[in-house]
Amino acid sequence: MSEELVAKYKKRLEQELELKATTPSSQLFSQEYDIFRKEILPPHMSLYESVCNSCEKVLKLKANPEVAAKIQGEIDSCHLQISPGGVLATSYLLPLAFLLISTFLFILMPTLVDAFLPTGQQPGAFASFLLGFESLFFASFAFIVGIAAIFVLQKIPQVLANTWRLKSSNQMVLCIFYVVTYMRHTSNLELAIEFASEHLSPPLSLDLRKVIWDVESNRFDTIKESLESYLNGWRQYNLEFVEAFHLVESSLYETSEERRLSLLDKSLDVILDETYEKMLHYAQNLKGPITMLHMLGVVLPILGLVMLPLMVNFMEGVTWYHIATLYNIALPIVVYILGKNILSNRPTGYGDLDISESNPELKKFKNVIFKVGNAEFSLHPVFIAVFVGIVMLFLALSPIILHVLSPNFDISFDKFKFFEYKPSTKTTDIIGPFGLGASILSLFFPLAIGVAAGLYFRLRSKNVIKIREGAKKLEDEFSSALFQLGNRLGDGLPAEVAFERVARVMEDTISGRFFSVVAENISKAGMSVKEAIFNTRSGALVAFPSAIIQSSMKVLIESVKKGPLIAAQALLNVARYIKEIHKVNERLKDLMSDIITDMKSQIAFLTPMIAGIVVGITSMITFILGSLSSQITNLSADQVTGQLSTLQGFFGDGIPTYYFQAVVGIYVVQIVYILTVLSNGIENGADRLQERYLLGNNLLKSTVLYCIIAGLVMLIFNLIASRIIDVAVIVT
Repeated sequence: MSEELVAKYKKRLEQELELKATTPSSQLFSQEYDIFRKEILPPHMSLYESVCNSCEKVLKLKANPEVAAKIQGEIDSCHLQISPGGVLATSYLLPLAFLLISTFLFILMPTLVDAFLPTGQQPGAFASFLLGFESLFFASFAFIVGIAAIFVLQKIPQVLANTWRLKSSNQMVLCIFYVVTYMRHTSNLELAIEFASEHLSPPLSLDLRKVIWDVESNRFDTIKESLESYLNGWRQYNLEFVEAFHLVESSLYETSEERRLSLLDKSLDVILDETYEKMLHYAQNLKGPITMLHMLGVVLPILGLVMLPLMVNFMEGVTWYHIATLYNIALPIVVYILGKNILSNRPTGYGDLDISESNPELKKFKNVIFKVGNAEFSLHPVFIAVFVGIVMLFLALSPIILHVLSPNFDISFDKFKFFEYKPSTKTTDIIGPFGLGASILSLFFPLAIGVAAGLYFRLRSKNVIKIREGAKKLEDEFSSALFQLGNRLGDGLPAEVAFERVARVMEDTISGRFFSVVAENISKAGMSVKEAIFNTRSGALVAFPSAIIQSSMKVLIESVKKGPLIAAQALLNVARYIKEIHKVNERLKDLMSDIITDMKSQIAFLTPMIAGIVVGITSMITFILGSLSSQITNLSADQVTGQLSTLQGFFGDGIPTYYFQAVVGIYVVQIVYILTVLSNGIENGADRLQERYLLGNNLLKSTVLYCIIAGLVMLIFNLIASRIIDVAVIVT
């Protein structure tokens, strides 16, 4: 009897609220939440989830209750299905496996091979290969990395949660905008959250779906309890978001329509004002960390490279791969962690999203599209990037390949040799290449990485960024267009006629073109207003894929059912909201302009220039030291003296500029990548599309600029060095 009574009143409420019985929340969210979660989670998070669950089966650990509660909160924030015990098990098992493999590879295996090798017998090719792994440096480096990995892996949930929060915080202003916009004409919190989740992109859309899922799965009894539980996770990080939602909830209890609307407006004002204030403090405190990052990651390491040729020439056992380990592995990781730490403190802000992720129809524009006749073909940019990278890598390796094929082959020009392989002063090995030609060819190492990666990112984002820029131009003027449309509706005109009138008034603008498409679809194709806007083939939104415009039009469709006056008021309020959000975003960009300008100059000019000059100086020092060593060797052979023999002992083999430049060039590419990701994160938040576009531009320009400067400086300084050596020989 009670169930029949509940069903009766539920049906009556649905009729009064003009809701359809065919669209319950459970149908939209509960049945699809888990599938949606799996589709949205990035591959690296799914992989981490699998690794943690596997490690937990091998090693059962129980964390301290306080630590476990903290880790569990971070796990819940990013929707991972793992336990704190799995995180701890992973943090111990993976480093332990790495340490065991490293110990076997760098210590045990060479020792065993040496022990079983007969006394006096020269090792074969395979035995020599295995003995070549023996290295105390790499064993020590692996030990440090393994110990550090234990602490790093325990912080992975925190890193993932911070990344998730950064992406979510980009959408919080829009989230409140969508909720407030919907609740102005329909005071229903659950429907407003559904409306927001439909128009937001992950990860915040997943959070909102989870709020409703928790109600449908009986974890919470009401939507307010579920929302409160979710908001508790944001109190420490974005209190303004929590306050704004509480004001929205308060509007449900107001009997006065004027006070209800006032609370809704206040909620958006709160998050906009607090966002600006927090970003102001962030910008004020950002100068110091960015300067420190630039000094530690760019200036000091690159200038320190000037001393390395001298150290290597006067110290035995230091080779190019030791420098590569420090400069291409350890240092970029440290700089990247410092940069991520700076980004993790970024407050709720603004930022665009990759529209191709929310609109599957646009995914084809992430490929290179070309036409053959009437047929359209697309090619994934990775194939072009890999081809270019392989060709340039082959050119970079050509000195080594030619030496292997023909050890005595070389080309001489003036006082320089193209490859210049020579016998070691310490061993019987042939070392090189020391030649100027090989040093120039080594520039293809950074080109192979920088140009290939730059091409991939640029081709992957170029077409989509153009579409988004067109949609953003429409957004910039859309608020005034909505004012006009709202006024026409306020005059009592039907929506079909209002679109045509506004299109005629604004015919020379992007908004005018948008309204013209709607008007033509209505008049010529006989579509309804909803079809004219949202039709997947010929709707006006196909050419203007914008979440804000789409949501504004959905508000129009929903509110016009209640009459033109209510629709007019709804559009006028949406227009005001859009204008306020745009104004705050512009003020925030102005706050960041000084820091972003400095970082862009570092990426575009300073870093490539400093590194290029350092490589040229290093090339000159290496040439001079090598020539002096040869001159002393020749003098010692003619007239052996104790002083010359002692002086000759100071000189080592040195590192060929060929390898040294490759290490520096690759480091420049890595630093440009890290600084680009950091500057985009500071300016635009978690905007992956803009990040890919900037990476494409910066990697191409900075890498080519570095190679040009390094090549020219090497040529000029080597010519100067040859004159210095000539004078030294004449004096001698």
